[in-house]
Amino acid sequence: MRYDRTQDPQEHLMAFEARMNLEGVGDEVMCHAFPVTLAGPAIWWFNAFPQGSVITFVDITRAFLAQFNMRIAKAKHPINLLGVTQRSGEPTKKYLDRFNDEYLKIDGLTDLVASLCLTNRLLNEDFRKHLTTKPAWTMQETQNVVREYINDEEVSQVVAANKRQPAHVSAHQPVNGERSKEHSKDGGRIKPFKPFLRVGRFTNYTPLAAPIIEVFQQIADKGILSKPCQLKDITGRNKNLYCDYHKGFSHKTQDCFDLKDALEQANREGKLAKFSHFIR
Repeated sequence: MRYDRTQDPQEHLMAFEARMNLEGVGDEVMCHAFPVTLAGPAIWWFNAFPQGSVITFVDITRAFLAQFNMRIAKAKHPINLLGVTQRSGEPTKKYLDRFNDEYLKIDGLTDLVASLCLTNRLLNEDFRKHLTTKPAWTMQETQNVVREYINDEEVSQVVAANKRQPAHVSAHQPVNGERSKEHSKDGGRIKPFKPFLRVGRFTNYTPLAAPIIEVFQQIADKGILSKPCQLKDITGRNKNLYCDYHKGFSHKTQDCFDLKDALEQANREGKLAKFSHFIR
């Protein structure tokens, strides 16, 4: 991502330094690589540096933050968490994702306050009853309990969706008391349509600190992920539904269950140790 003066300069620096540390490069390379990440007014500012004024990357960091300090995001107050409420009908997982996004923006927040804010804004009555008998005092404990209820909730949704699927009904009425049989043009029996609802093969998934697309782009060429099964060649598929992992049209990358499973498998096998900044 290029910095064009519209984003938080601190976030850009942290992302850049994390990438450079991952590559294991030195100060001189960082000085030469940093301007490649700039665009628009930011690169104009950098090019205006007097020759010889930059000696180390620390010099660039100080000047960069001083120049674009108006774009530094202000730390939020814990009271902001009170505004994150689970909406009626909103899945608990989506609510937890929104809460975590806000939680990470607040400095100096104690686990007790964050845990209380999270539980007080939940609409899941079963979860409330659980905490009444087994209170959790840290965010990690609270989120572990929440994830258990998220799993139960998702399984219940899958079961309910399967129950709502209508049974296949033959287009022909029974003749002479016998059930009619549908046949294809070549005389073969037509198999009844069975709706398929895809779910992941893991019960629990490790939360990611970045969108799944961004994580995949960073590790796609590292040989970490298992190769996906080839998509069936079906004509007339929506060209807007492209998956970078499968390299084919069927669904979007962020909705790919196979990619989600592959990342979880790689993490459990310790293959994402060098990419710990992507793991919460």
